[in-house]
Parts: sequence; C-alpha cells; structure tokens
Amino acid sequence: MKDFDPQFRDFPDYILGITKEIWEDRGIATLHRYYAPDIVVRSPASVVVGNQGVIAATMATLAEFPDRQLLGEDVIWSGTPEEGMLSSHRILSTATHLGDGVYGAATGRPLRYRIIADCHARANAIDDEWLIRDQGAIVRQMGWEPQDYARALIDREGGAGHCVKPLTPETDIAGPYAGVGNADEWGARYADILTRIMGADMAVIPAEYDRAVQSEYPGGTTGHGREPVDRFWMGLRAAFPSAEFKIHHVIGRHDPLMPPRAAVRWSLWGRHDGWGAFGPPTGAPVYVLGISHAEFGSLGAAPPRLRREFTLHDETAIWKQIALHTG
Repeated sequence: MKDFDPQFRDFPDYILGITKEIWEDRGIATLHRYYAPDIVVRSPASVVVGNQGVIAATMATLAEFPDRQLLGEDVIWSGTPEEGMLSSHRILSTATHLGDGVYGAATGRPLRYRIIADCHARANAIDDEWLIRDQGAIVRQMGWEPQDYARALIDREGGAGHCVKPLTPETDIAGPYAGVGNADEWGARYADILTRIMGADMAVIPAEYDRAVQSEYPGGTTGHGREPVDRFWMGLRAAFPSAEFKIHHVIGRHDPLMPPRAAVRWSLWGRHDGWGAFGPPTGAPVYVLGISHAEFGSLGAAPPRLRREFTLHDETAIWKQIALHTG
C-alpha cells in the first residue's frame, strides 16, 4: 500500500478501517487526513465539495443517530496504490433515531438500511466519491412514504425555488477520477446483464439469474427467486422507458475465499414518461443514479449464474425531481 498508512494491510482494510474510525470511534477530525480538502461527494440528493461539508454532515448524522454502526459487507475494488484505487463499499447500517434532525423530531425508532459508496483514493486520501443511501428504507421505517417525505423536504428547504437540487448531469461536478474500472470477466458479464435488462431483454433474467437468487433492492426489500428481480427492474425501466441508460464504472473480482463479484455504477437520464414504480407518468426530467453489486456461483456441475444481487438508488431523490416538476 504505497503512500498509505502502514497500519492498513490492503485496500479493503483501509476502506473498512477508516469508516469505523470516523463513524464508530468518533474520529471525525481524521476526515482532514482521510478526505482531500476539495473532495467531490455526489449523492442522488446533492453535490458537496470539500471535506468541511463532509465533516458537518457527519456530525449532523451522528447527532441524530448517535449509536450508528456501519457494517462492511463487501469492498469490490480496482486500481493500484500508485495510480489510485476505486472501492465500491457496501455497508449495512444500523441506528436509532435518538436526536432531532433532517428526518424530523426524534422518534426512538430503530433503523436498518444499506449504503453503497464508490470512493477513489490515492496517497492515503479519498478525493472523489459517489454515495447512495437507501433513503426509501430509512423514511419508511420513520413512518413516511418516500414521495411524501420528498414533498415535505422541499417545504423545509424553503420551497421549489430555494431547495437543494438533486444530482443531475447539469448539477454534477467533475472530480479527479476519470477511470472506468477494470477488464475482469465478471464485471463485463454483469454489465452486459444490466444492459440487456435496460434494453427490454427481460429474458436475460431466467437465463443468467439462479432460480434461488437473493435480491436486495431499494426500500429495504429482500426477494428470493427470479420474480422479485423481474418486478424490480421492470418497474424501474417502465417508469422511464425513453431515458438513456448509461454504465459509468465496472469492476469485477475473483478473490480467495470469496465468490466472483461485480460492481457496476450506472444511471438513467430522461423523462418520467411511463407507468411503473413511480406512479402515473408526469413528464418530469429525472436522473437516477444507481450502484449494483452481484455475486456469481454454481451448485455442482451447473454453469455459474448470478446468485445474489444488491442494487441501490434513492427513491426520495427521484420523487423530489418529480415533485419539483409537477409542483
């Protein structure tokens, strides 16, 4: 790990270690060291530049959820310490809503939700990030529906003319990382599966997904078998049938003691012009940022298929864009 602290054995150890140090060990000040001063952090809800903004957001989250844990489920990565590395870090977070904050007055409700963060690091610091929290799961556990939360958030932020604008290609800011991943076969296979699904080739699901596939989708939804996979992807694409689907980053890995895995960051950009997962079509311009993880495997002599899939997008950011268009 050239140019990284010697305490870290490898890149996953770095990502898992600094996450725990910052959040659970309360080493918030280490963000001055582990995050570049001009870092660009993109979430579906906003774009933030600079580690001062990250520090402020971290403290606000911990004030609202002081017992928050971030349990690292996987780190799928590419690159080298010399040229820079990109991690796609999947987290299961647990927390209790014990303080007032962006989600309203403290409710005491326990939460469990996933996050996927794509982070570029070099010389011991993260300088570019794409972060998706399962906001749909969070707000539902708080007693909201995502569309109602989005409308209330617009009001709390001062109305349509003053509220924080969600991430779109028009509000995005270029950061230092311009890589597209690696050339591993498992990443290429998963990228092809998603491309075929978004091209309306839903027959790829019975062809490439295992009959016992486990799926984890926005809203904290867990599915088993191919039907939940078909419903999720069909519902998303049906809502935005004319939107442009684009793959931005692809990583594949086959590490010891782990199944072959892939991480794909992708987007949809276009109009809400179809009946699907987001109600009647409104014509709203909508940008959907998504990150998906997949695990492949085989039972016996059967050919390897996709056995576990994790996909996140932010339902509240999608509804916010629809609400800003419809008023």
